[in-house]
Amino acid sequence: MKALLLALALAGLAPVQCASDPPAARRLEDTPAEALWHLAGRFEAEGEDDARRTTLRELLERYPASREAGWARDALEDPAPSGGERSR
Repeated sequence: MKALLLALALAGLAPVQCASDPPAARRLEDTPAEALWHLAGRFEAEGEDDARRTTLRELLERYPASREAGWARDALEDPAPSGGERSR
């Protein structure tokens, strides 16, 4: 019984973790999908269309539910690169 009371007391001291993600402006790191999207933009700026398309396909395959996947899908359907990164 004492062990149970001790466990409950210690559980009350544990920090509470929030399950939601912080807003994009407060995050310190990009999500993997964001990182791939930015990498594809860099390849586009450097004129590396094959690398850009490969990166966009990888983004779609690994993170199909991300908002960047929708942008990647649109970018892959466009036959010519737009000349710059899409804004968020």
